[in-house]
Amino acid sequence: MGRKSNKGKEKKKRRKEEQAKLAASFTLVEAANKQEDPMATMAPFKKYERNGLNLDIECKKVAELDKDTVDWAFSITKNNMQTLYEESNWGWNDRLKKEELTEDKAWFLVARDQEGQPTAFSHFRFDMDEEEEVLYCYEIQLMKTARRKGLGKFMMQILQLLANKAQMLKVMVTVFKMNTESRDFFLKALKFELDETDPGLCDPMEADEYCYEILSKKTVLGAKKQQEGNHCCSGGPHNHPQCC
Repeated sequence: MGRKSNKGKEKKKRRKEEQAKLAASFTLVEAANKQEDPMATMAPFKKYERNGLNLDIECKKVAELDKDTVDWAFSITKNNMQTLYEESNWGWNDRLKKEELTEDKAWFLVARDQEGQPTAFSHFRFDMDEEEEVLYCYEIQLMKTARRKGLGKFMMQILQLLANKAQMLKVMVTVFKMNTESRDFFLKALKFELDETDPGLCDPMEADEYCYEILSKKTVLGAKKQQEGNHCCSGGPHNHPQCC
């Protein structure tokens, strides 16, 4: 019986390396979700005192939030988003949205006024997306009285810092194409870009059939790894493997 080919050995080695990388990614996500208070070392970001707002900001798992806050989060999400959902091909479903907001992995960033009443929130998760460790922002919703005062941008900055701290590779969001205000907020104000997993990029011939876009912004670690990957590939940036 002859020796195993070098090609077979290399393939086996690559498979082991990929498995080890994936296991390391899951470990990072698990560690991020085990945090008691992700903002414990971020005291300056626990207050927002600008443009007539005086708010305290907290970060908690959904299981640690009181029922009134969770109910309020659902209510403001429904008020702000139901029409957009109904105009899309997704449709609105109370039960599914409540389940999404209260899923075990859900984290909440909540801004409260001096009476303790919630003014804004973000629902996010530390998770895996296409074998990459990410912070995925599911919602960022503000009361009308708190809009256009820098609060939304400040809260997204906190999420970016939390993603950096937990060694995630990027922050991701999904936006409706018709929601031009939200798209401008992420693309222009926050400098997000179309993610490589965006359906319009992966399926350009049918791009108009999708009512949403997937946007992302690299963390410090994510940008570093992307740069290292580009340097080792003589043909320029890597192709989008998810689209192939």
